[in-house]
Amino acid sequence: MSFLLKDPGATLDYAVDWGADYLNDDVIAESRWEAAPAEPGGVIILGNSFDFKVATVTATGGLPGRQYRLTNHVVTASGREDERSIVLRVEQR
Repeated sequence: MSFLLKDPGATLDYAVDWGADYLNDDVIAESRWEAAPAEPGGVIILGNSFDFKVATVTATGGLPGRQYRLTNHVVTASGREDERSIVLRVEQR
């Protein structure tokens, strides 16, 4: 799990490199992201993409002083499933 700082006005891309862990010859077939907690003024997912080994999310917003978890759930071509999370601490910078 990664822990990162984010300004509430920033719109940034975050990524999980699944190939660095264990995919070997397998590839990502499906990827979805979720931001939690879901709350008014919280972090919003604007978009996401993936290639064979890396899943990327674009996130914006968030309330200063709060933490949010961006969780990536993937399914590989061979049918394996896993999740990884990125924790964002929102601070006015």
